[in-house]
Amino acid sequence: MLVYTEHITPRIAYILQYFNEKLLIDAQLTDDVELYRSSTEAKINYSTERIDADELLIHPAGLLHQSAISKQAVECFDWNGVKAFFKTDDDLGFDVFSAVFYLLTRYEEYTEHEPDEYGRYAHWNSLAWKESFLNKPLIDIWLLKFKQVLTTKFTSIKLQTTNFEFLPTYDIDIAWSYKNKGFWRNIAASIQHPSTIPQRLSVLFGNKKDPYDAYDWLQQLHQQHALQHIYFFLVAEENSEYDKNISPKKKAMLQLTRDTAEQAVIALHPSVQTNTGKELLLKEKLTLQRISNKVITASRHHYIKFHLPHSYRELIAAGITDDYSMGYGTVNGFRASTSHSFLWYDLEKEEITSLRIHPFAFMEANSFYELHQSPTEALEEAKQLAEEVRNVNGIFISIFHNHFLGTDTMFKGWREMYENLIVEVR
Repeated sequence: MLVYTEHITPRIAYILQYFNEKLLIDAQLTDDVELYRSSTEAKINYSTERIDADELLIHPAGLLHQSAISKQAVECFDWNGVKAFFKTDDDLGFDVFSAVFYLLTRYEEYTEHEPDEYGRYAHWNSLAWKESFLNKPLIDIWLLKFKQVLTTKFTSIKLQTTNFEFLPTYDIDIAWSYKNKGFWRNIAASIQHPSTIPQRLSVLFGNKKDPYDAYDWLQQLHQQHALQHIYFFLVAEENSEYDKNISPKKKAMLQLTRDTAEQAVIALHPSVQTNTGKELLLKEKLTLQRISNKVITASRHHYIKFHLPHSYRELIAAGITDDYSMGYGTVNGFRASTSHSFLWYDLEKEEITSLRIHPFAFMEANSFYELHQSPTEALEEAKQLAEEVRNVNGIFISIFHNHFLGTDTMFKGWREMYENLIVEVR
């Protein structure tokens, strides 16, 4: 397949590379109109004027020929039963290349917006929220429909398909509720929550399992269902308002990390402190590597607190190749409107990077703390999101925390909810 454009820009090169990866094709880009005319391949003309009667003509909306970042006039309309924008009068009906680029690069997060209480990009600013498609992997849906357009117009093209995948992931940011926290932390917590004293003492004296300890149970669950999975460990040496895990210097924490690394993929959960202490990111990565004896190349920011483009640049500088932070810490859904991984495009530098982004669709903490859902309600939402992903042959990534899956009465029903979700999704 040959794709023509009057002027090749980094944005066009990026989006064609993405389409090649997701449609499993090898489309070539050219700005040579004579080469394009003489080609006998299937052809897409990404310009304003028709060149060949047999081509697929897509008019550029302009975004991919720009090099500045400015607020875009985006108006949604119905296209083949789904939302679309950047409407055009051509063979397709909208500039799918510009629309995918806008959502994938998180273009709107570079423009002026109101942050949430944690200083993060707030979901209510997003087009997906305003237009009610946050619960759909819209890019993936477009790609399936675009694939149908291509195979109908160019009957010689054979496009492959991917398979649905489920990837459960876990954030270990409070490894235990009572154990291994030290004398003074337990005293302070007992004074603040006196009703916990009987259970706390029972756990500390070894008569009862810590309520946040779900590790053996999870291992059995993974073995039972043959699940590939990832654990993200918070290893900040100093606690802060939001970073409250056990010190990585504690013997028990060292052992938990090492034991987990032997039976699963482990990754870094950069502390909230890394947002202001830039040197801490590499320090925490090296700490986790030293403890686990593993090379750490993946991450997910604690509290989903990251900012574009700086946070991603810092990950690259620290040697991180894969990040799993793309989602909201307030609502569930598809922040980048896709369930598939993609290479991050640095919009300010106008360049493709080596950092691969893996979007998550569901986090139980959103359901519990932000949406105040019961385990039953959360299960239904998670199942619906998983079904959306299944329909586009995508990857459903979930986030759970060990303290939700233990025996703490505060999270009663969530362990059962998770078991049911795995049965449904698998």
